Amino acid sequence: MPNIGPTELIILLVIVLVIFGPKRLPGLGKQLGDGMRDFKDAVTAKHDAADDDESERPALTRAEADDEPEATVPAPERTRREA
Repeated sequence: MPNIGPTELIILLVIVLVIFGPKRLPGLGKQLGDGMRDFKDAVTAKHDAADDDESERPALTRAEADDEPEATVPAPERTRREA
């Protein structure tokens, strides 16, 4: 695989500038940077979550809470008083 030198980088930048134009280039750079930052944060957060103490139970989502049986208290039996 050939190495990319300064000449190839200049040619690539000129092609990108022609395709996207000078007005959209800063916005594309910002979007690319934001995407890379979000990806890095997601990867490190996933890695950090695996290293955390597993004794803490995560909060249930609404769907998970609906699946769990509810604890019901039986109603007291009513006795009929005889006269």
